Parts: sequence; structure tokens; C-alpha cells
Amino acid sequence: MRHREYAVFGLSMLPFAIAVLNLRAIGRAPAALGRATQSVSVLIPARNEGAQITEALNAVLANGRAVKEVIVLDDKSSDDTAERVRAFPDPRVTLVEGSDLPQGWCGKNHACAQLAAVASSPWMLFIDADVRLAADAVSRLLGASPGADFISGVPRQETRSFFEWLLLPFIDVLLFGYLPLALDKGRASALAAACGQLVFVRRDAYQAVGGHGAVHDRLHDGLALSRAMRKRGFATRLVDATDLASCRMYRNGGEVYAGLIKNATEGLAGPVALPIWTLLLAGGHILPFLMRASPLVWASRAASIGLRGLVAARCHQGWRTVALSPLGTFLLLFIQFHARFRHLLGRPVTWKGRHYET
Repeated sequence: MRHREYAVFGLSMLPFAIAVLNLRAIGRAPAALGRATQSVSVLIPARNEGAQITEALNAVLANGRAVKEVIVLDDKSSDDTAERVRAFPDPRVTLVEGSDLPQGWCGKNHACAQLAAVASSPWMLFIDADVRLAADAVSRLLGASPGADFISGVPRQETRSFFEWLLLPFIDVLLFGYLPLALDKGRASALAAACGQLVFVRRDAYQAVGGHGAVHDRLHDGLALSRAMRKRGFATRLVDATDLASCRMYRNGGEVYAGLIKNATEGLAGPVALPIWTLLLAGGHILPFLMRASPLVWASRAASIGLRGLVAARCHQGWRTVALSPLGTFLLLFIQFHARFRHLLGRPVTWKGRHYET
């Protein structure tokens, strides 16, 4: 029995220790100093985003003259996305009509590749239509760019419904608690990390690796692109984007479930990854609360809650997700197993009206 307590203690303490180190290693972009000396093309793939594209454009253009152009690709929308972009009064905003999706491509990657082909600035900022940039985000990303060819970060996740605040904070928990970025020098592909919601990339480096064409069939587009760049010798960096942007990526439990299923088989639900992550997450964040109390078990519980508390405070997640951490961990793993079984049964994932083989 004692060896189980030691095992659970180790599984709880490891991510807590990594998170403590990562709180410093994953820094925030520096404050903007004066006028930006380089221009940026902001690129937004949009498929049925009419309800929010205007708000996204307003947030981008609040960044001032560092934004040379904002290009929106209408990816075969069936709503008024294109009409809203055409009607936008700022001349820097341009609409591109997307072409048909080629066989084997994911829709977002195809849209981003088309956007990059018409961008004209030395730096490109890819954001999703549900991302809201802070008014100094572009200049701060430029300030963080020396020594990096690619910068990404997880925006502050706006979570309102139960499943949103219960599950979406794990995006930051996994980054801070399980990726030893304190050891990262910016070039090892195994330590690459990125979030497709916000990708800032030097255009010539992007073109050198083949851009989104190099990762055309990947659903985790940001992470796949970061790894591709590191494999070609380019430096990528992860920043804490909590104060650079916000995003409400899903609106209800059904969307949360569908979104996590979509990304699972390229993430936690891979054939090798799933048993490893089950051991790490269940052992570190569920079992301590099921075992009979002892000094080691109490310490394990404290480490588990401590990890969640550190990440919640840093990333503005709220305390409800901390209090229900064991339940959230269980549901996250349940979704990963569901995704794995769907994959074994040959069922595709569905996203924005398109079907993808996993």
C-alpha cells in the first residue's frame, strides 16, 4: 500500500514542480516601446463567422499602424461573413474568397495557406475569428520577436458554461505542468509548443518550411507548424498570451465535447500517448482524492490542487475549475478514450460541416 502512496505522490509532485519552473520560463511579451518599426499582416480564416467577425476586426485595428493589412479568407461560408467584411470601413481590411478544399487537406490549413500567399508584410499573425487581440498585442509580439522566427501562445480562455470552465483550462494545465520548457532552447522539436489560435511567424521562415502546406492534414495546426519549423532549424517560442488576447472558442457543452474529440487523436488519445497520459493524469489528479488519507496522500492532494491553483492564477481561469479538478480530469480522460474508440471504429471527426479521417 505504501508504494502506491509514493507513486501517487510522485505523479502529483512532478507537474507541480515543472509548473513552478515554467511560470518563469513561459514569459509574457515585453511592453511595447515606441512605434513599431516593422509591419504585420493579420490573417483570419473565417467559416460562418458572421456573428463575430466585425468584433474581431475592430480589436485587430485597435493596434494602430503596426497592422499594415488585415486579410480575411471567407472559407465557403453560408452566412453573412463575406458581406460583413466587405462592408468594413477600414481600407486595410481585405476579403479573399476561398477556393475548394483539396483532398487530404484540413480546412483551416488550406485557408491559412491561401492567406499567406497574398500577405505582403515580413511578419504574419494568424488568429482565429473568435480571438480578440489586446490593443498593444501586435507591437508587443514584434518586441518579443528578436531571436525567434515563430511565436505562439494560448490566449485567455473565456469560459462561461459548465463544461467550458471545467475542461478548457486543461490547455494551460498541460502546457505549464507537463512540458519542461525551462529546459527548452527554442529548437528541439520534442519541446515544441504552440496554439493555433495565435501564431506570429516571420514570412520568409514560414515559406522556407512550406508553410501550412507542410502540415496540410494536421488538425493541431499550430503545434504541427512549430515542430516543422524546428525540424528545419528555425527558432520558435511560446509566450504566455493571457494578456495579449482572449478567446471564447466554444459556447456550450456540445461544442466543447466536439472540439476536444476533434483534437484528441493528434494529442492525448494517440495509441502510445493515451496510456501514458492516463497514468499521469489519473495518478496525479484523481487517485489522491480516492485514496484513504495519510500524510503522503494529503501531500499529493495539496500538490494537485497547488498545480491547478498556480495555473488558474497565472492564466485567469477562475477557482471553480480548481475546486472540481478531479471531476474535470476524469471527464477529459473519458473524452480521450471516446476519441480513441471512434478512431478504432473508423469514424471521422466532424468540424464546421466537414469530415476528417483521424
